Amino acid sequence: MIKTIGVIGGGQLGRMFALDAKRMGYDVITLDPQEHSPCGQVADEQIVATYDDMTAIEALGARSDVVTYEFENIAIESVRYLESRGYRVSPSSDVLRITQDRLLEKRFVRDCGIAVADFLEISHASDLERALRDIGTPAVLKTVRGGYDGKGQWRVESGQSALAALAESRGAQLIYERMIPFERELSVVATRSADDAIVTYPVAENQHDGGILATTIAPARIGNEVAQAAQAIAQTIGHSLGIVGTYCVELFMRADGTLLVNEIAPRPHNSGHYTIDVTQCSQYEQHVRAICGLPLARPRMFTGAVMMNILGAGTGDHLDGVATLLADPSVVLHMYGKHHAVERRKMGHFTMLCDGAVDDAAIAKARALHAVLRWTNG
Repeated sequence: MIKTIGVIGGGQLGRMFALDAKRMGYDVITLDPQEHSPCGQVADEQIVATYDDMTAIEALGARSDVVTYEFENIAIESVRYLESRGYRVSPSSDVLRITQDRLLEKRFVRDCGIAVADFLEISHASDLERALRDIGTPAVLKTVRGGYDGKGQWRVESGQSALAALAESRGAQLIYERMIPFERELSVVATRSADDAIVTYPVAENQHDGGILATTIAPARIGNEVAQAAQAIAQTIGHSLGIVGTYCVELFMRADGTLLVNEIAPRPHNSGHYTIDVTQCSQYEQHVRAICGLPLARPRMFTGAVMMNILGAGTGDHLDGVATLLADPSVVLHMYGKHHAVERRKMGHFTMLCDGAVDDAAIAKARALHAVLRWTNG
């Protein structure tokens, strides 16, 4: 019987997971190097240690009935160590190995028969010359491991900018990807159980600002045929990956409606935050259900939603405008318990509930509400 869940990582995804796990009656222990982390604030206990501290990892495993992780940029050796010691970890190290390596991930998706952007591995300047010749520009040069929220990525418009990006990467292993002209960025949040059952949430539409998710529109403004194709892709990936837990597949939709997979996240996702407020079972509860061996819930979406991320500005740590924001009865606010609003740091989000499908007027209203927020010194 599972009573205690261990979480590697103490950020906001872990926080929202812990809140649902606690509501469902579980104890939660998190491991994170930052004291009083967002997850640690709501968990029963936090182990303050780095992700590769095997003594601390052992302690987390010994005190948990199942261990999960809230983001993929952790030491895979820690997950493998837990598995080697007989501790239960979901998702497994096999899933993490693929999803934290962009080359392995792209090859995996391609081997599933699913379209991805043309790509090549870049280890030397000669590889870059080949990529410029065979794939061309515009393109994106990315670090194979460790990048997130636009970090570790360079837009390539010419051979000169490609060489500059290669120098700036300082010897990191890289992947060169064709830049895809797309009409919409989409994502599908799904959950797979150990008995291979999969549920998918409605397809969401995402808008980014400098590589960081700014707005999610749910359901996406696409036709049923495209939505069904996107959900089928997510299901194929979940079955093939053998993941147990919630995951997200990010896609590009081209003007003709065809889809290409961009990335897989092996955990709950920023674009699925809306599920907390407009479905009967959030992506976080589904994750709890999956890793604890409980039945999955077929998602029901009660209203449309626009989710807006609240980023730090580096101008102070007090958020002004909250009273004005919450005067609108359609708004639900979530803050992450981070004390310093560093520029472009994810500090919170709000979800604006919409009657019926989300239209341009609803999106404009959400942006206007977001504009009332200001970071000050208090």
